[in-house]
Formats: sequence, structure tokens, C-alpha cells
Amino acid sequence: MSCCRVAELRNKEVINSTNGCRIGYVDDVEVNTENARIVSVVIYGRPKLFGLLGRCEDLVIRWENIALIGEDTILVSHCPMRRNKPKRMKLPFLSFFH
Repeated sequence: MSCCRVAELRNKEVINSTNGCRIGYVDDVEVNTENARIVSVVIYGRPKLFGLLGRCEDLVIRWENIALIGEDTILVSHCPMRRNKPKRMKLPFLSFFH
């Protein structure tokens, strides 16, 4: 059995082992305070317009879905990917030209 500190989990790159996609970097962890076990790792959503418009949704990966924790990366066996549809801005003054 090998040990890892929570501080060492932070900033590790998370990769989906089924398709090899990069998911992001671990930003936070969720801990069950009743039994002192890690429940999931959290990857913060990307900032929108330099953070002025908030962030995309955070991605939470359950501990059961982590297949392997390496020195620099974490492989996850299953992770729902976010599909962000591009939103078209509707500006009132542009409706005049349609």
C-alpha cells in the first residue's frame, strides 16, 4: 500500500483512461467528515471571460471512478464529460438588421 497526501493530489492532471482525454487538474477534494475518507476530487470549471462572467460547472469525480494515482497524473475509468454548447448572444440592436 502506498500513501499520498491530499496536498500531493492537488494540481495532478486527470486523464480519462477510456479515451485518453485530458480532463483537467485537481483543484479540491471532498472529504466525508464522519469516517475521514475522501469522497471525490473536484476540477473547477473554466472561467468565462477572464472570470468576469463566472465559471463553467465544476466537474466532480467520485473516488470509486479513480483507477490509478501516479506521480503526476490520475487516471479515471469513467467520467461524464461536459458538453458546452456555444451560446449565441442576442443583442437587441442587431434585430433591426434581420
